[in-house]
Amino acid sequence: MEEERALIEKGRRRGKDEEKVRSIRDAIRVGMEESKRQWKVAAPIAVMSLFICGIYSSIQIVAGHLSALHLSAVATGLTLDNIFSTGLLLGLGSALETLCGQAFGAGQIGMLGIYIQRTWIILLVSSIIVSPVYIFASTIFSLLGQQPDIAALAGWFELLILPHIFAMAISYPCQKFLLTQSKVMPLACITCIGFILHVSLLWLFIPVLGWGLTGAAAAFDVSSWAIALFQVIYIKVWCTDAWNGLSWLAFKDLWPFIKLSFSNALMLLFTGWYSSLIVLITGLLDNAKIALGSLCIWFSVYTWEFMLLNGFMAATSVRVSNELGSDRPRAVKYAIIVSGCTTLCIGLISSTLILVTWDKFALLFTSSKEVQDSASTAVYLLAILFVTTSLQCTLSGASIGGGWQTLVAYINLGCFYFLGIPLVVTFGFLFHWGVQGIWVGMLCGNITQTLILLTMVGKTNWKSQAAQAEKRLRFWSGQDEEQNLED
Repeated sequence: MEEERALIEKGRRRGKDEEKVRSIRDAIRVGMEESKRQWKVAAPIAVMSLFICGIYSSIQIVAGHLSALHLSAVATGLTLDNIFSTGLLLGLGSALETLCGQAFGAGQIGMLGIYIQRTWIILLVSSIIVSPVYIFASTIFSLLGQQPDIAALAGWFELLILPHIFAMAISYPCQKFLLTQSKVMPLACITCIGFILHVSLLWLFIPVLGWGLTGAAAAFDVSSWAIALFQVIYIKVWCTDAWNGLSWLAFKDLWPFIKLSFSNALMLLFTGWYSSLIVLITGLLDNAKIALGSLCIWFSVYTWEFMLLNGFMAATSVRVSNELGSDRPRAVKYAIIVSGCTTLCIGLISSTLILVTWDKFALLFTSSKEVQDSASTAVYLLAILFVTTSLQCTLSGASIGGGWQTLVAYINLGCFYFLGIPLVVTFGFLFHWGVQGIWVGMLCGNITQTLILLTMVGKTNWKSQAAQAEKRLRFWSGQDEEQNLED
């Protein structure tokens, strides 16, 4: 009890809230100040995300130049990996982003180390549980209707990247731990080192040693573990204010923490499964190799834009959670508005660039003329997704910072699976629109979700949310229990 009290009692941060905007001059001042705060977080996170995107894209680029079969297999394998890596593990870790962000804003710095240890335990156990999916991936792909040659090669690649998921179980909590304290520059530097290592190993294992797809998987595993270990070392050496060493307190209240993490995972799982199902459904089309190859290119380009916007999603989450923890509801509202305007501008610029280069960008990913022609058709649909995603990132960041992951999970379930997937099947197969029909159906689900989140965020009473944040922190830090004992 004394150890826990020492960690909790770090002093509360309760600053004066932002003044009301009463003139254009006030709006410009608030906008510039908030923009500076967000760019300090968003820029390094965007750089980190782009390097991560580069790691994934480099594997696909290498596979695309091996053969169309290798590109389709890697696209399918990475899709399944994203379900459990980005989807499950990152989703389970999103509870850490909410709790650490609000605890940091409230001045409960010592609890951050306990929260990250609880998350490590949950994610490592989860990785063990999902390991059979990687081991029997070939069978799973075959049962899902993938062509035999794609299923066999994708399953082999999936088995080889199994160590990667355990590295992510360590890395994701480290990222959230540092992000919520705005210590983002080290994350960018570490990921840069990992990217350089990854590209170097790809060159060594494939052109030099001739290991093919096995070399790509080996480079992926080694670079992932290098990034995770560097992050742990940085936390242990340079984060002594929030990291107090391993503690048995990590096992206290673990079951409620598991339930909270699982509910938060649903938000990202439903999003990740949505994209994965799109890829798997595309594999059922006629001439699946060409269809999957072109869709893989679209998703790769989209991922580049998303990784750039991911910096502002992270910045919005940090700003919202920190300000809620500090009881500054008006500052929360201003942070969301500034982030939304910034991400929308990025989305419009990205959509313009893809329209200008509509017949050129596919050359980077494949030497197959058929895949290039397929990927260059109806590029305006990809541009629409760019704009939609720009708003989604701000709204998702606000949802994570406010701790609404469970509610957003239900919204995602309805928009993506009860609306989007039926339309994907209808347009893609019943109307015979092919890949374009699948993309149109997916867009319908995304746009509906964006409109619902926009309405929800716009009508939120942030003063009430600040009070709920304080109540949440009292529960997870054990202060409610102490108060009951004193009473």
